[in-house]
Amino acid sequence: MSAIEQLPSACDPVIAWAAGELRSRDRTQKEIYEDFFLQLQEIQRQSHGELDFAIPSFSAFNRYAIKLATLTRRLEDTRAIAASIAEKFDAEASDDLTLIAAEAIKTLVFEVLTDAGESGLDPKGALNLAGALRAAAQAQGVSTQRRQKVEQDFAKRAEKAVDRVAKVKGLTSDTADAIKAQILGVTNKCEGSA
Repeated sequence: MSAIEQLPSACDPVIAWAAGELRSRDRTQKEIYEDFFLQLQEIQRQSHGELDFAIPSFSAFNRYAIKLATLTRRLEDTRAIAASIAEKFDAEASDDLTLIAAEAIKTLVFEVLTDAGESGLDPKGALNLAGALRAAAQAQGVSTQRRQKVEQDFAKRAEKAVDRVAKVKGLTSDTADAIKAQILGVTNKCEGSA
């Protein structure tokens, strides 16, 4: 564990503050470290010796800043890639991709369990596999719900558009219903009761 990771939980707000300052890039790393150092000294002073921890050196802070910058860059790259992919795929293609990825994760979990054989898995490994499996199942459920919502929204907008066009063009309600049925598979709700 790094020197910053070894700090007690009472220092978490200061670490979060420093991380935010580093991400904002409004101040130099040295200025942020000086305030970081002073805030940690204040925590030590207020604890009256109950908290015994070493304040990380500037080099440890620098390593933390580099690690944070690398992680932030990766997250930004991932967001950019996801946004680019999202532009190219419609909801249905995205759902298909989610289902395929979820099935791949399930298969991977099964293979890991199979390969574990008699030696088994340690509890942490089992927990990680369970988490991956649960996340894959949730993704499938969310994907299906999202697709259904997109389809419902599209159907409502299409019905309104057809009704507006029908009014403007002077089409009969039967003609408008026939158009809706062709586009959406929507039938007039009154037909079932007639």
